[in-house]
Amino acid sequence: MPQHRSARTAGTLFAVAALVLTLVGCSGGTPTVVAGHAISMLYDPGRVGGLRTSEGPSGPRGELPSSSPRVENTDDGEIDRLSMLAVEDIEEFWTQHYTASLPGHFRKVSTLISYDSTDPDGPSVCGGDVYHLPNAMYCRRSNTMAWDRAKFLPTARKYFGDMAINGTLAHEYGHALQNMAGIVNPLTSTLVREQQADCFAGVYLQWVAAGSSSRVQLSTGDGLNHVLAGLIVIRDPVSTPDNPVSISDEHGTALDRVGAFQTGFDGGAQMCAEINTNEINKRRGNLPRSLFNSENLQSDLPIDEGVLTVLMEQLGQIFGLSRPPELSTSGKCPSGHRPDPVAYCPESNTVVVDLPGLQEMSAPTDQSTLGMPQGDNTGLSAVTSRYALAVQREREADLESARAALRTACLTGVAQRRMAEPMTLSSGPGLTLAGGDLDEAVTGLLMNGVAASDANDDTVPAGFTRILAFRSGLHGDIDGCFERFP
Repeated sequence: MPQHRSARTAGTLFAVAALVLTLVGCSGGTPTVVAGHAISMLYDPGRVGGLRTSEGPSGPRGELPSSSPRVENTDDGEIDRLSMLAVEDIEEFWTQHYTASLPGHFRKVSTLISYDSTDPDGPSVCGGDVYHLPNAMYCRRSNTMAWDRAKFLPTARKYFGDMAINGTLAHEYGHALQNMAGIVNPLTSTLVREQQADCFAGVYLQWVAAGSSSRVQLSTGDGLNHVLAGLIVIRDPVSTPDNPVSISDEHGTALDRVGAFQTGFDGGAQMCAEINTNEINKRRGNLPRSLFNSENLQSDLPIDEGVLTVLMEQLGQIFGLSRPPELSTSGKCPSGHRPDPVAYCPESNTVVVDLPGLQEMSAPTDQSTLGMPQGDNTGLSAVTSRYALAVQREREADLESARAALRTACLTGVAQRRMAEPMTLSSGPGLTLAGGDLDEAVTGLLMNGVAASDANDDTVPAGFTRILAFRSGLHGDIDGCFERFP
């Protein structure tokens, strides 16, 4: 983020704050959960894609079977057994549901290959050497799907759980579906192909989350949060001088990929087939192209009182409150409510910040290694959310409910949209979001939920729903947030 503009790591929803991965894919305190109150099916805080938000186990329902003879080069180890269980489940789903939404007929992928990316004598996959290539892939010409059992899938499983394997292979199977349905051609961009595959993975995992699979299960709370975290990690790598990334081969930002997944989870396979460049641009709305360009990455600003003062002035210009809140970088609310690392005090109309805690939340991760995209906007979006509570206070809206939490996420999205273009303040230039900044906000929404919490720091359990509310604000306005979450 240029001009003035780096996650609560202890006790987050799940321990990925320090995650650093070296994989290249194909393609504070814990918030309390508050009870949901129905608003609409899409934005109901107690539901995810029409399903009730729930916690519980995620992964295989029983003992793992032996790997199938269909898998070439298998070692019949746990990773290959989990992978084959996933493949069989994915194939059962599409066998049942393909013809209802997609043209043609479903045909199973003809060749499955397991390989060890640490073995220099391993097999050729899709005509290429996969030594030192931790990956999962689908190859159209040979109708082959392959996965690395040594590094890629074990690491994904370690950080994101057993269902990360299902999510990864459902994405790869999505590429096979594209060819069966004839919805891509040699000129189709990588971005469209990848977004469609993310969407198809969402369709399948909604079926699993609904309890329809006899092999695996997925909770719509923590389980789905883990799957989304894995999806974010395999977003586009960030361009650096040492590792330039061509935008002609873009796979999509974290916001893109989660949006495509949500399209499939909420809408079904037909909507996946309709994803093209125009649909992606429509989903991105009127957001500046610079936000989706990994080559537009800016250095993270150190978070200090000066930066927060500029942010508060900027938010005052965006929201135009008759009595804007004050900023305090020490102490606590008169009620005794302590910032963790931020808080809004309705009784004094003050945003209180624990500066060292916010700096920790904003510390950038090493983007070259495909870690979760944490940075300065992870913290700044959290502060923005506390200001959003002052906006609700002025309109005499409730501040302590699931609706207030999602309304907060929506209003935070509204502010972030305005910050995506340069603003001039009385004190000088404001903060301007750049490439990667929205992904940092999405990381915060998923990992700690601060930007989607109410005045008591209570959030809704599903990161899926938090991100959906934030996205609605990015493409909406202040009044729309109050109408959507009355």
